[in-house]
Formats: sequence, C-alpha cells, structure tokens
Amino acid sequence: MSLNCNEIDLILKELDLDGSFIQDIIQPGFDTICFYTYKVQNAKTVLICTSQNAVRINETRRKIVKNEKPLRFMEFLKSKIKGARINCVNQIGKSRIIKFSLSHCDSEYFLYARLWSNASNVILCDKNNVILDSMFRRPQKNEVTGGIFVIPEQSENSEKVWPVRDFSMIQKEYDESNSFKKILSFNEKVDIWYSEHSSSLSRVSLLLQAEKWYTSVKSRMEKALFRLEEKLKDFKNADKYRHQGDLILSYSNLFPVSSKFLNCEDYENGKSVQILIDPEKNPYENAQVYYEKYKKAKSGLDELLHDIELSKKQIQKIDSLYSEIINEENPIKMEQLLRKDLKPKQQIKKNHPGLSYDVNGWYIIVGRDANENDELLRHHVKGSDLWLHTRDYPGGYVFIKNRPGKTVPLDILLDAGNLAVYYSKARSSGKADLYYTHVKHLRRIKDGPKGLVSVTQEKNLFITLDKDRLKKLDAIRHDADGL
Repeated sequence: MSLNCNEIDLILKELDLDGSFIQDIIQPGFDTICFYTYKVQNAKTVLICTSQNAVRINETRRKIVKNEKPLRFMEFLKSKIKGARINCVNQIGKSRIIKFSLSHCDSEYFLYARLWSNASNVILCDKNNVILDSMFRRPQKNEVTGGIFVIPEQSENSEKVWPVRDFSMIQKEYDESNSFKKILSFNEKVDIWYSEHSSSLSRVSLLLQAEKWYTSVKSRMEKALFRLEEKLKDFKNADKYRHQGDLILSYSNLFPVSSKFLNCEDYENGKSVQILIDPEKNPYENAQVYYEKYKKAKSGLDELLHDIELSKKQIQKIDSLYSEIINEENPIKMEQLLRKDLKPKQQIKKNHPGLSYDVNGWYIIVGRDANENDELLRHHVKGSDLWLHTRDYPGGYVFIKNRPGKTVPLDILLDAGNLAVYYSKARSSGKADLYYTHVKHLRRIKDGPKGLVSVTQEKNLFITLDKDRLKKLDAIRHDADGL
C-alpha cells in the first residue's frame, strides 16, 4: 500500500528540508534512491522508493548499503545536484508528486518524485521543466532526456479527505521491544512498517523469497553432486572393465552367436561370471568397448574428483549466503544479496560466447565449437590478440587479449596452450602440437566451413596437459553469459 497525499504532506512537514543541502546520493537498488541532507545540526537520510506497493518517501535511520556497481541515475544526479541547496519541497496539490526546488552554483533544477503505485518515477529537470534524466526512462510518456515534464491536472476527487494511518501497532511493538520509551514520529513509523510489513523491501517477504531461492538452487546442486558421485562409483571400477575385456579375449572360442551375454569362468578366482556383450560385434570389438571404458575411467577420475570437490564448495557457498541473508536485519542489504542470484539470465549482458579466464591481468577467451570460434574471430578479437590452436586435431580457438606495451608471459602462454589442448580432440591423448600467431595473420577461408582459417607467421608449441594448471584455471573460469 502506497502513501496517500495527506500522509505525504505530514512526512514532508516532519522532514523540514527547506534550506538543507544534499551532501551525498546513494542508489542501493534500481527502484530506490537516498539523499543525505544536512541543515545546521540536522542531518537526515531521505529515502525514495518507487517499488510497486511500497512507493514512499520518508526519513530512514537504517544503514544504506551501496550497490556493487554505481548505477546510472545515481551517477548523473551526483554530477548535477550533489552539494545543491534545497530551496523548498512541497507536494503539488494532492497529486502525490513532490517537487524539490534546487539551486547549485548558478544553475536551478527541479527534482520531481511521482509516488504512484503503477507509474512511479524520479525525474530531474532544468528550470524550464525540460527533463535531464529520470530513474526510469519511459518514451511512451515522453519521460526521456529532452522531453518536457508535464504536471497532471488535479482530478475531481482532489478535495477528498484521505485518512492518515496512525500505525498504532508499530508504536506498541516498539514499546514492547525497547526499554527506552519514546513517541515515534510518523516518518519512523512509516520506515518501520514498510521495512517489515510491505510486500517489497520487507524482511518477511524477502525471507520467503530467500527460502524459495535457497531450496530450489540447493536441490539442483545436490542432484548434480549425486550424479557425479554415482559416476565416481563407475570410475572406481575401472580395473573391472579392463579385466572384463581380458576375459572376452581369453574366452573368444566360447563367444556366443546370438546371446547378449558371455558366460565364462574368471581365471583369477574360479567363479562363474556373466559379461554383457554386443552379439553383432566380434570378440575383439567387444573387448575394445571395455578397454575404452577403462581408459576413460582412469583418465577422467582426477577431473571427476575435482568436479565433486567444486560442487561441494558451491553448496557450502550457497549455505553461507543463505545464512547471511536470514541473519541480515537491513531489508535493503537483504534485497541486494538476493538480487545477485535472482537476476534472470535473459537480463545478464552477454559480452561474448565461449569461456573466459582472467589470469593475473591477462584475459583468455576460449571458443568451444565452430560457431563460437567464428563468432569470436569475427566480432570479439583484434589483430594484436594472440590465437592458439592444436595442429592436426579439431578443437576450440583460444585467444589471449593484447595488453599494449606488454609481452605475453610464458606462464600465460602455457595456460592458454593447456586450454587449447583440453578443448580439442587431443584431450584424450593428453598432449599435442600447437601453433600460435597474432589474429592479424589469420585469413578466413572463402566459402569454407565456419571458423576455418589459413595461418601465416605461426610459431610452434608442444603441450602436455598439466592437471594442476587446469584445476587452477577451472577455479577462476567464467561462463561468458555471466560476465
């Protein structure tokens, strides 16, 4: 429930901002902004929230937590009105639009806060009501830079008496929980009520969101961990696969014509065993299937153990974050913590396809297939960037972004080389020859397959996969969608 016009008048009367100065501006979220104001022996933090069903203006004494990255509107306001004098503040009629008259150096500004549940906004205008910028840019309402802010005409119900809520329950709860008794101002009651009972920026609401998020994310992670641990059981039976292959070759003379099982005696313990086979394949081909399973299990065991350890750490991280959220008293901070993991993937900016690694100031990008290789080569690398690729094996392109005046260190080159081998068909052999050159020496093959290039002025590099190096890189790997 948003504030009504009479409640806004009472709040502005208590705030008494005329003659104050704006010392600082903080925007903790996309729909909330706070002004630190000062008048002789009277410092106040004024919060304006535009979130639906929690639209309001009031003084707050809660700590305002800065957003991780400075937001556009906050930075613009700082450049224009930080240090400005608030000449006067008033509500325009009964419209729930608050007008701040500001002066800064030789400039005059009007800051409008429209506190409507379905169309709230904060807009900065010059003295002619030309919009300089707004919290939410809405072209359909002409609320964009250069537009004119039009104050709506008063409705027929402008003389209607709107009751001011007394929030008596808030006063009662405060008296019961504090030994020091005092009469709360209307601003204090509003701040407490919206922080604890409103549907947005409310601890109760945010705790429910956090529980839903935590249950969903942890369940998904635990299922992934279970699958990895089940796979580990098979990997630990690697020697069993090799032995079954040996048995198939040893008893090739008993190989059945149409059966799916080979029944034989285990020469190691004398027990009868039954081995699953493909009747359409000969004994040698069936044995090779088990040898391949053995090889895959042995080579992938270390990587699987690393993945399991990484999954456990991610679950611990989620547990820690959830604990931090439920123990946080400040709803604004809670909302920021939740926002990190609740942001829809479609809203996350995609800088480039593939994977990326930031290693000691060097940026490495890996394409994993022909489409990503081609996209990276066309739109995301420059001539001075370094390119690596395996010889005689298809695989991903690896790029090391250039740093002006810097030569790529050997350690970074080895990191990129290991990634080039790992994301290629040479991974199974564990080693491969590479060639590398600058992107400017690559030429796309006309009418050739995606990503196919001819190379000149290349240099050679031989890489044997270093599992410890790959583990370190995996720990700092970023999916490009999340950058």
